[in-house]
Amino acid sequence: MTDSLRISYEVLCQRLAQRLHEAGIPQQQALLEATIMAEADLQEVPSHGVRMLPGLLSALADGRVKSNPAFSLERELGAICVLDCGNGPGRYAAVHAMEQAKTRAKKFGVGICLAKRTTHWGRAHAYASRAAQDGFIGICTTNAIPSMAIGGAKKPVIGNNPLAIGIPGINNSEPIVLDMAMSQAAVGKVGTWLREGKSLPDNWGIDAQGNPTNDANAILAGAVLPMGEHKGAGLAVMIELLTAALAGAAFTQELLVGDQSGIDPNSSKIFIALNVNAFIELPVFKQRVRHFLDYLKSEATPFNYPGERGWQVRQLNLLDGVPLHKEIIARLESVGVNLRGVFK
Repeated sequence: MTDSLRISYEVLCQRLAQRLHEAGIPQQQALLEATIMAEADLQEVPSHGVRMLPGLLSALADGRVKSNPAFSLERELGAICVLDCGNGPGRYAAVHAMEQAKTRAKKFGVGICLAKRTTHWGRAHAYASRAAQDGFIGICTTNAIPSMAIGGAKKPVIGNNPLAIGIPGINNSEPIVLDMAMSQAAVGKVGTWLREGKSLPDNWGIDAQGNPTNDANAILAGAVLPMGEHKGAGLAVMIELLTAALAGAAFTQELLVGDQSGIDPNSSKIFIALNVNAFIELPVFKQRVRHFLDYLKSEATPFNYPGERGWQVRQLNLLDGVPLHKEIIARLESVGVNLRGVFK
C-alpha cells in the first residue's frame, strides 16, 4: 500500500472519538462508534471504515442522525422485542440491539431484536462477531437505500442489504464470521478499488444507462448487480421484508426520498442471537466447528474460513499500525480530525 500511511489503532480510535464527541455524541458512545469504525480499517476493509466519518458528521450537523437519542422498547413478547433507536449513531445502536437479543437468548435460548429508525451501522461483521465472541450464534441484517439493480431494472431499485452470521470458534476472540452484501461487490468496495486504481471484474455493475460496465465511476453513477443473479436479488427482497415490512417502517425506495447520502436514517435492522448451550454444550460445539474447519483445510489448500483473513491482518496491523490511504487521511483532516504527528 504505497499510497497509505500507518497509525496506531488506539490513537486512531481516540482521535475519531474526540471529533464525534465534539459533534455532540456522549463520550462513551463516541468511543464505541469510533472503535467499530476504525475496526474495519484494522481488518483491512476500508470501504466500511473511517472513510465514513465525514458523512456521519454531516448528518449529525443537519439532524439526519441524532447525537444522543433515547432508545425505547416499542413491543416485547417473550424472546422478541422491537427497539426504536431514534435515528441515533448506527454503530452504537446496533451494539445495543444485539445486546437486547443476547439478553433474551440467555433466558429463552433465542433472542430477536428488530431495530427501527436506525442509521448506517458501518459493517455488519462487527455485531455478529461480538455475539459469537460471547458464545452465541449471531445473525444480523439491514435494509438500505437502493444501490442494486435486479431483474430487468436498469437502475438501482433495492439496497444490497448485507447479512452477517457469526459462529463461535475454538479461539473466542476470532470467531467464524460471514459478512456479505447481496451484490457482487459492496458499493464501498467499488469505491475502494477506484481509489486504489484496480481493474474491476465485468459482472460488478451497470452504468446510468443500464449497460454492463467494469468502469468504477460508471458503476457508482449506475448500480451494482446482485451476486448469483436471481439468488442475490431474491435474498435482497426477502431481507427487505424481514426488516422494513416487519418493522412497519420505510422500504428502500422510501428511505431514498428522505436521504440520498447513504447514511440511511429510518432504516430497519434485525438482530438474532442463538444460545448455543440451548442446543449443545458450547465446548462440544466449538470442538465440532474446529473438526470441520480442519477437514476443509485438509481438502482445500489454501483455505480460509469466513473472516479468518481479517483476524490475521488485525494482529499484524495492531503491531504495525492501521493502514489509511492518503486520500482518506485528507478527508479526515478536512472535517477536523487532528492527525498531525501520529503516523508511523
